[in-house]
Amino acid sequence: MQEEKQLKDIINKKGIVIYFYNNTCSSCKVLRPKVRNMINESFPGIEFKEINVEEYPEITAGASVYSAPTIVVYFEGKETLRESRYISVSHLEEKIERYYSMLF
Repeated sequence: MQEEKQLKDIINKKGIVIYFYNNTCSSCKVLRPKVRNMINESFPGIEFKEINVEEYPEITAGASVYSAPTIVVYFEGKETLRESRYISVSHLEEKIERYYSMLF
């Protein structure tokens, strides 16, 4: 129950992208700044949050995240997109844009 409350507190925004990663994942290290920059530059109305799966296993489990990297996009508190492992930043940007243009 605690992890559900923690996750609800995080996603209770108009738009948020959560990047789940771990410190031993080389893909996570390379992809994270690219996704962060894309969100900050292209979608100013969306918050970007990074969660280390090793430090916050309860939140990770509450979000049903089982691999790193995983990117979960929430709009108005509802999961809208989820990408894991092999992630294309340009495709992710296109997918987010569809929803973003309707809400912002």
